[in-house]
Amino acid sequence: MSERIAIVTDTNSGITKELSEELNIFVLPMPFIINGESYFEGLNFTTEQFYDEMRKDSDISTSQPAPGDVIDLWESILKDHDSIVHIPMSSGLSSSCGVAKMLADDFDGKVHVVDNKRISITQKQSVLDAIKLRDMGLSSTEIKEKLEDMTYDASIYIAVDTLKYLKKGGRVTSAGAAIGSVLNIKPILQIQGDKLDAYSKSRGMKQAEKKLIEAIKSDLENRFKDCDNIKIAVAYSGDKSIGDNWQKKVQENFPEYDVDCDPLSLSVSCHIGEMALAIGCYKSIQ
Repeated sequence: MSERIAIVTDTNSGITKELSEELNIFVLPMPFIINGESYFEGLNFTTEQFYDEMRKDSDISTSQPAPGDVIDLWESILKDHDSIVHIPMSSGLSSSCGVAKMLADDFDGKVHVVDNKRISITQKQSVLDAIKLRDMGLSSTEIKEKLEDMTYDASIYIAVDTLKYLKKGGRVTSAGAAIGSVLNIKPILQIQGDKLDAYSKSRGMKQAEKKLIEAIKSDLENRFKDCDNIKIAVAYSGDKSIGDNWQKKVQENFPEYDVDCDPLSLSVSCHIGEMALAIGCYKSIQ
């Protein structure tokens, strides 16, 4: 009898409750705090409510799942499964991965926590890859190893419309934020592994869009030139029309790819604000 493997991720993957049910996987809601009250993405707070609070300048911060909630979810899943492949957001961006690894030690090898430095669209692809690998007959141990072997086969670039939240998080000084706002500077960040790092900056979002597209073209021509099964996807924060327009523009620049589009998770948006644009390219299993 083959191993019954459950795939678990968190809402930073952008996977909604509806999609998780369609894929037959489990999604752990990421908590966030607004004016001292705790909420859970996808459970008791809508995207519209979140951005309304952001526009009101409410005090918004992120948190990580309570260890008890993680344990309860795993124990519930293991009643009907032999093992779990758990794919959290990057250990370089949150301590939730490290906590999950620690908790997994008490599950006698039944929980395999994948640390492959992913977030958003690349984390979602890891989940889809895990499903494919499971369906190909790989064990939970083999799935974890395969996903971690592909850790650095991904790039994400993010253009941020406002410096306000980067200043709040300590990534930009108050003086730098003030100067940047006057000059309409839009920072472009990158994730090439563990951390969120500076990549470039532009004057206005139009120029930022061009730089994002150029960054992916460069990756395709250099880092991924010898790779098969490369995919391109975009993400955004704020209204869906922002994502639709961005997806259309990227699709026009990469007609040979089927460009997917997802909203950034609220946990990510909390740190970069509304109207951010992201683009990524990454290797997939097939």
